[in-house]
Amino acid sequence: QVQLVESGGGLVQPGGSLRLSCAVSGGIFRMFRMGWYRQAPGKQRELVAQERSSDTTTYADSVKGRFTISRDNAKKTMYLQMNSLKPEDTAVYYCNAKWGISREYWGQGTQVTVSS
Repeated sequence: QVQLVESGGGLVQPGGSLRLSCAVSGGIFRMFRMGWYRQAPGKQRELVAQERSSDTTTYADSVKGRFTISRDNAKKTMYLQMNSLKPEDTAVYYCNAKWGISREYWGQGTQVTVSS
């Protein structure tokens, strides 16, 4: 059984930083393509960052240069480093894992609030 558990969300001031974590249990972690998505109130869920291959990651235009995705295969954990945070980054952030194109798993989400 595959489970994804996010952590690291919270309240941060504009210009600050947060590092989100997604711990994965079950499955073969190195074979998953990992990603982060977010959803603000009244908005559709949108892509933040998505691994496309072992050396290619897609970022939303709104976060390019500020957010970075990474992984630690030994710890079966992926991360989202968020710098220079803006109020418009406020959302629930979700961890996602893809196995090929047929299987997809989601975490429960973690709240990120950027406010002074």
